[in-house]
Amino acid sequence: MEHEGGRFRRKHLVPPPVVESLAELNERLAAIDAAEDARHVHGRPTSIGFDFEQERHLLRPLPADEYDTGIDLTPVVHRNGRVTVRQCYYSVPARFIGTKVRVKLKANEVWVFEGRSVIARHPRLTRRYTYHDILDHYLEILLVRPGAFAGAAALAQARAEGSFTRTHEAFWAAAKKRAGDREGTRMLIEVLLLHRQLPADAVVAGMATVLKVGSVSTDLVAIEARKAMENQEPEEVGGEADTGGGHDRQANDTGHDHEATGAKVISLHARRLPPDLRTSLPDMSKYDRLLKPVTTHATTKGTSA
Repeated sequence: MEHEGGRFRRKHLVPPPVVESLAELNERLAAIDAAEDARHVHGRPTSIGFDFEQERHLLRPLPADEYDTGIDLTPVVHRNGRVTVRQCYYSVPARFIGTKVRVKLKANEVWVFEGRSVIARHPRLTRRYTYHDILDHYLEILLVRPGAFAGAAALAQARAEGSFTRTHEAFWAAAKKRAGDREGTRMLIEVLLLHRQLPADAVVAGMATVLKVGSVSTDLVAIEARKAMENQEPEEVGGEADTGGGHDRQANDTGHDHEATGAKVISLHARRLPPDLRTSLPDMSKYDRLLKPVTTHATTKGTSA
């Protein structure tokens, strides 16, 4: 075993491979391991992979309970919303600032717990003094201080990882153009908070639909995201064709003017209330004429008393 470990290291890991993460290193090692199955040991006619398949049934099964190889740590969350683990920094939700949390340090990941609940999960960093932030952990703080959003390190990380998409960028730009930098950024943060309740693809689809009609309403994004999640077809407002009348009412509901396009958005009012199936109210004038003398007599009697 030691001989094979040394041979593998000298052949495949000298010089040490340069990778960006442990996940990339594991993928490279898995490819090398798959290629090793075709290797022949000196003097044997069959390959290593063939011999292993012949002996697989002789191996004992793995234990039913997973063996925990992680290390438990209990760091305190710093003022910047991060914990220090082996000279690296990982973000946690801002509400835990100043508290002590439990960290499970694994070979490839770092899990942060509150009791038995996982509150943060990060890939393990390999370089000292580096950090990994998750944008969702800072949304409550950025909602109060929207001016810090553009320069946030968590935003740069989200862009690099692809979780902050071009659709997010387009919605942010449209919101700032419509409501100003401060309020537009707050509208974007409200949309980002939807990711906690709805799938990311559904929220992105909701933003794309709302942008098509020239709106930046966060309520409409939530509705369209739920519709995308349920795989429902877009509904027309008031049951009319998309010729401008429905968009005019939608503009009055949201306070924005929309241009007639192919996309259709349903308002909160129309979404929550069932349609009124009554054609018209009955004529109550004859009952008013019958009740008028009685009402007058009662009023006069009360006045005289």
